[in-house]
Amino acid sequence: MLFTNLSIVLPDQTLQHGSLRLEDGRIAAISENPAPPPAGATVVNGCDLTVMPGIIDLHGDMLERELEPRPGVHLPIDMALYELDKRLAAAGVTTAYAALSFIDPQHDESVRDPHKVREVITTLNQLRSELLVDTYIHARFEVSTPGIAPFLAEMLAAEQIHMVSLMDHTPGQGQYRDIERFVSFLAKWRRVDRSHIEEEIHEQMQKAQDAQGNWELARDIVGVAADQGLPIASHDDDTPEKVDLVASLGATICEFPVTLKAAEEARRRGMHVAMGAPNVLRGSSHSGNLSAREAIAAGVVDLLAADYYPAALLHAVFALEAEGMLPLHLAAKLVSQHVAEALELRERGSIELGKRADLVLVETAGRPRVRGTIRHGVPIYLDGTMAQRTSR
Repeated sequence: MLFTNLSIVLPDQTLQHGSLRLEDGRIAAISENPAPPPAGATVVNGCDLTVMPGIIDLHGDMLERELEPRPGVHLPIDMALYELDKRLAAAGVTTAYAALSFIDPQHDESVRDPHKVREVITTLNQLRSELLVDTYIHARFEVSTPGIAPFLAEMLAAEQIHMVSLMDHTPGQGQYRDIERFVSFLAKWRRVDRSHIEEEIHEQMQKAQDAQGNWELARDIVGVAADQGLPIASHDDDTPEKVDLVASLGATICEFPVTLKAAEEARRRGMHVAMGAPNVLRGSSHSGNLSAREAIAAGVVDLLAADYYPAALLHAVFALEAEGMLPLHLAAKLVSQHVAEALELRERGSIELGKRADLVLVETAGRPRVRGTIRHGVPIYLDGTMAQRTSR
């Protein structure tokens, strides 16, 4: 397959009016000038298109909502996976880490029941070869609910998990340092009286009394994951001391730090720092914490994650470029090359000779729109405009 007359986002520049040839799922040639097509090759006229590396999302929370779009409304797991898979491909995502909660479920959180989580993990791993997007399991371990640890250890021993992050959502610290804001958010989100939320938060804080013991248990979990070579992340770090703790456990990725001081400490230690792409688009955190734009301007961010909205990944890249915060080739690294490096996916993440042909084709006139997504040289999403560009 040969793409001609398009802008190509390379690691060190954006090449204008270049051509790109794919063979056997790999990038076979990159040229500044129009290249003659090989005999019988499919040729795509990329006029007005920009091609960038396929997006790698290390943390997307969408699967739980796909499985249970309304409280108590459960959809078949395979159907939910297939439908989310299509949306990810259409958003330019070629590799995704689906985040599943390992937490003692609260009241109506049936989608987080261990039996349900086990079923989801089993189904996803069985269907991986059928999915458009290369999809992995990201286990979000809630340290404040140690009762779930044996289940996570079991899944790790069975090699069903591909990434582990450590979370502590105990109110009063981390993401929910501002308890009043947290109560208001949950009451609005669940559409219940504040008194119910306040009672629930009190229970959570009572259960999380043995913080030291919980983190020792987390150390054991991380040890098992590290022995398998899995990426280890922390979540919602709020102080340099918290970063010190998670770094001592082996975390190499700091996800969604809630203060600039925590993000700066993580970068000082050589950790990768991930912020949410929706945060970039909105210009602020939905929970009132660190602004992703502030952190990017401070030079402490090298990764973006979908968090709760996968389409934000692509749009965040072009927003950063349009507003002059980063040139396009550096903005693109936040969702591709740097993520591949953090996850040790060495053959992905950049447009270079010999690397996997994971690509996203974007029309940049007006608001950026994905016109095509290619994974390992195979189109997994093409919209109606691409047929008009293709010939033999």
